[in-house]
Amino acid sequence: MNTNIKTLGELKKSGYKPVSVKEEIRRNLIKKLQSKENPFPGIIGYEDTVIPDTERALLSRHNILFLGLRGQAKTRMARQMVDLLDEYIPVVEGSEVNDDPFNPLSRFARDLVATMGDKTPIAWLHKSARYGEKLATPDVSVADLVGDIDPIKAANLKLSFADERVIHFGIIPRSNRSIFVINELPDLQARIQVSLFNILQEGDIQIRGFKVRMPLDILFVFTANPEDYTNRGSIVTPLKDRIESQIITHYPKTIENSLQITEQEADIHEDQQSKIQIADMVKRLIEQVSFEARNSEYVDKKSGVSARLTIAAYENAVSAGERRAIINKEKETQVRIADLQAIIPAITGKIELVYEGEQEGPLQVAHNLLDKAIRTLFTTYFPNPDAFKKKKQSMPTENPYRTVIQWFDQGNNVQLLQDISDKQYETTLNKVTGLKELVKERFPKVSNKEALLLMEFVLHGLATYSLISKKVVENEIRFSDLLGTMMNFSLSNEDEEE
Repeated sequence: MNTNIKTLGELKKSGYKPVSVKEEIRRNLIKKLQSKENPFPGIIGYEDTVIPDTERALLSRHNILFLGLRGQAKTRMARQMVDLLDEYIPVVEGSEVNDDPFNPLSRFARDLVATMGDKTPIAWLHKSARYGEKLATPDVSVADLVGDIDPIKAANLKLSFADERVIHFGIIPRSNRSIFVINELPDLQARIQVSLFNILQEGDIQIRGFKVRMPLDILFVFTANPEDYTNRGSIVTPLKDRIESQIITHYPKTIENSLQITEQEADIHEDQQSKIQIADMVKRLIEQVSFEARNSEYVDKKSGVSARLTIAAYENAVSAGERRAIINKEKETQVRIADLQAIIPAITGKIELVYEGEQEGPLQVAHNLLDKAIRTLFTTYFPNPDAFKKKKQSMPTENPYRTVIQWFDQGNNVQLLQDISDKQYETTLNKVTGLKELVKERFPKVSNKEALLLMEFVLHGLATYSLISKKVVENEIRFSDLLGTMMNFSLSNEDEEE
């Protein structure tokens, strides 16, 4: 469209024909589908579920409700719909409600067109300005959304309160010919939700006694958390009835999708990218923590576990490696399994605990989730230790962990301080008899750096399967034999009783 057009007369001569915002989005979506272009780039894991549902709703010119737990890209999906709008549209210059020059709604625009005719000045509105968003909170009023009488405007223009021009329009009329999003819809008070009925269905609004007939041209997108229906409020039934498509969102269904999301969203500093390496195994451990949390008996499933947990955890893990490298004056390093203790703060703030979880404590629950993630992934890299427990006496040579466990049974232990240098890290792990051989037999082609990470993983894995003991104390992780630890614990308890 020629944005050099400045008057209504020029616009008429250009052959421009206005269409509704829903028709506009439908037309542009069809073009993207025909050219095999993804209308929602960067949205991972929704290719066969949420995105097709959304495309169908937009083709049907529906208002949409995204229903799902936190951190499921609901608002992001809504914001990306802006890219389905035309680059520019013409509006009556000076209009508060983006009046269409061919069909002005506001008193201001109607009077201007009636007075100036084809000389009515035209402005061009970019698609980036055609998006409105409001977070629903209990203090949102009808005046915020729809509008109210403005006594200051009345005084300045010397108008009576009976004059329509004293109206100050709310955010919804100002989003005319645009996309308008209300996040967390159930948090909106029921009486405020009622004020949306006519806007959605009939298109007229009432402001302080003014019955203003304004067939607003808006694509409404609402978001809601299912838990909100019972906890803090609900969507009133007549309003739900007026929202044509309700689309259920979900968390990533596979580790691969979760990995893609985290790598895409994590904000890793360029210094960290060049100095800190993070192995695929460590990335998978971080993702597995969120999967374990979503299935944990200690975590409130109705609240959900946001993808923000793994994003923040990933950033913390990389920073843990960077901090250690700075302290030890090392030019580069890799993230270790022990560094994952640094992701605990990213877990505790992003999970809602049920009563049993509160009794356990958020710190302990976070440690448990990390251990469960290690246990779950361990068998994808190494044989399941449980398979050898029953065979321990009859066929001892079959157990690949036997030499390592025996080393600990002889009273030896491993102390992995959080800030030890890479050289000390290697020395500490190499002293465990049979550990390096176990890894090299399983992964003969790995580099020395990768082998060290796998050696550490074996220790953490054996601890989660209760074959050796692991104790986390502030900045240290200590591995020792299981029986000795139990005996020491028993003796210390007896001393306390005495």
